[in-house]
Amino acid sequence: MADMEKILAALKNLRIGMVIEEYDLQASVAEVLTAYGIAYKKEYYLGLGNRVDFMTEDGIAIEIKKGKPNRTRLINQIERYAVFDEVAGIIVVVETSLRIPPTKTISGKPCAILGLKKLWGIAL
Repeated sequence: MADMEKILAALKNLRIGMVIEEYDLQASVAEVLTAYGIAYKKEYYLGLGNRVDFMTEDGIAIEIKKGKPNRTRLINQIERYAVFDEVAGIIVVVETSLRIPPTKTISGKPCAILGLKKLWGIAL
């Protein structure tokens, strides 16, 4: 999916210092998306109990997690997001590295995990 690849390429340019709050990480993601001309809505409501951090106009849901999230809870969360028709794909941006499913799809939709420490690293 070209749109997902464009978003991933933009997000791979994230360079952040020490993150205190998840909100700070979300603000950095918003800056990068805006800088690359990627239109999005923040805190996008999918349905009861399902609000994704960012939703691009192409239907790519972007979920931000500070630290190392609980793998099972995160998989459950993105599986819930994937069942919504407006979600075409999911990108999870985590502060640390995280391996989620060996397949690159969830409910038939592309899913990518972007660990910021795997990039050039978080500058501490």
